[in-house]
Amino acid sequence: MKVAIFGAGAIGGYLGVKLAQAGVDVTFIARGAHLEAMRRNGVTLISETKRVAVRVRCASRAEEVDIPDYIFITLKAHSLPAAATQIAAMLGPDTTLVMGVNGVPYWYFYGLACKWCDRTIDSVDPGGILWRTLPPRRVLGCVVYPAAEVIEPGVIEHTYGNRFSLGEPDGSKSARIEALSKQLITAGLKAPIRAQIRDELWVKLWGNLSLNPLSVLTTSRLDRLAGLPDLRDVCRTMMREAQVVAESLGVRFGVELERRIDGALEVGAHKTSMLQDLERGRPIEIDALLGAVVELGDLTGHPMPMCRAILALARERARRAGCYPA
Repeated sequence: MKVAIFGAGAIGGYLGVKLAQAGVDVTFIARGAHLEAMRRNGVTLISETKRVAVRVRCASRAEEVDIPDYIFITLKAHSLPAAATQIAAMLGPDTTLVMGVNGVPYWYFYGLACKWCDRTIDSVDPGGILWRTLPPRRVLGCVVYPAAEVIEPGVIEHTYGNRFSLGEPDGSKSARIEALSKQLITAGLKAPIRAQIRDELWVKLWGNLSLNPLSVLTTSRLDRLAGLPDLRDVCRTMMREAQVVAESLGVRFGVELERRIDGALEVGAHKTSMLQDLERGRPIEIDALLGAVVELGDLTGHPMPMCRAILALARERARRAGCYPA
């Protein structure tokens, strides 16, 4: 099996090291100092008190990559439109795109049995460029749970989690999804196949759409956001608004709302990725995590006053930090 990982940062790097250790032919597509360090010294993964280094093929451009069986896309959502043409250049006749991207995905309505079937979502796919360039028929959904960080170029620290839930947009158990799940499990990862991948996507998004923007506004970590009664109440209100929208699209939540917040509380004093990006002056994923949810609220006719207010405030906070377009 040949696997390319486009956006081989923290999560992509962790995944790639695990696959390479299991004998998979892995190519990393990355850039900058991180790429140069990986080319020079290999990729170092620190996980569960162990430190390992592996050497894998590294590239900066699609032209340098052999046609893979699977392309894992582990970019931030806002980076995907600009990268679409490069990713498309790596597609062979049977290449599958595994979308390990947070938030509402551009392919969300692909084949979905509702009146918005095959509709694009402007917040994550302006002008439908992703839909046209990276056809949804190529896509496997993937909900990513590990937490990891590039602590220096070429060095990745894995904090917790090893699950990559997989799902065909139409819920089928295809040969391509079974083969990938088996390979991920062989690499020591959890890779359940979900018939309703959108349900699981929403459970993760449920926390991200509330906790991440609030962390940007307050600079607080998960223990305070989920533990202080007033902040927890804001999270709860946002999540209830989102739940109404999701359920109107046929989603079923397998976890109770309070339990989902408690799960964040159990993580402890963890800084969200959105807050980390803001502090480092990087663009934030606000449109995929909350903007698209508000767009779906407009589409389905459900007012979302708390979500809409937090979205406006988080966008302005990011603008002031140079992390969101003016």
